[in-house]
Amino acid sequence: MKKSPIASASIPLSTAARLSGQLSLVLLVLIAMATSAAALTVPEKLVYDLTWTGIKAGTATQEITDEGDSIRIVSIARSADWISVFFPVEDRVESLLAKVTPPQLGLPRDFRMKVREGKHRRDKEIIFDHDKGKASYIDHLNGEKVELEIGKNTYDPYSSFYYVRTLPLEVGKSVFVPLLDNKQLWNVEIQVLKKEKLDTILGKVNTILIKPLIKSEGIFQKKGEIYIWLTDDARHIPVKMKTKVAIGSVTATLVGGKF
Repeated sequence: MKKSPIASASIPLSTAARLSGQLSLVLLVLIAMATSAAALTVPEKLVYDLTWTGIKAGTATQEITDEGDSIRIVSIARSADWISVFFPVEDRVESLLAKVTPPQLGLPRDFRMKVREGKHRRDKEIIFDHDKGKASYIDHLNGEKVELEIGKNTYDPYSSFYYVRTLPLEVGKSVFVPLLDNKQLWNVEIQVLKKEKLDTILGKVNTILIKPLIKSEGIFQKKGEIYIWLTDDARHIPVKMKTKVAIGSVTATLVGGKF
């Protein structure tokens, strides 16, 4: 009889469940970092493998399309089969951006997040009205609706990080992003740590390492330090990400796509 991946991994269910929760966080942050920037080609598709101590733990894909006056980002994240047996993770996020004057590519019009993590479900939406400085938060599962005040150039959890990719990043200097996540406004700090050369699907490339200081209580809830390697060029392609989990760490690696 063929030995199951779960048995061969020898992971207690409680540990695996925690791993799956961390995996979901990694997938979501990774997708956020993969959103489009002014120097990128649109359409764009990025495909990532996630590994935990050498074992494939999940995948994430993202596609960005130009719809005339809008940019649409559709992201899908899934856990690997061996995790999905007892704790499936399948998340879909869609962000619709209204185009604005370069170098920015757009400001969010609508953000929708549908999450399945084991028995846990989330289906939330944020509708932005930048002219009025308002945003409407909707929980489609319990019917909650809240109107919130927002500042100029407030981003949703995914479009916020495309904005980071449009910025000049200098080692030792942080950048800040106004972010509406769940029902909270945050001014998220992104530390720019150092430059490093990595072997990637693009070949041996120069990268710049950044560290988001996540504080929010929504999908970006801080659960451990996250490090992201971007290509050190105008595109700032996220080629690698790493975060610690209860046991070991999860690494996301760019493995394919169109960029």
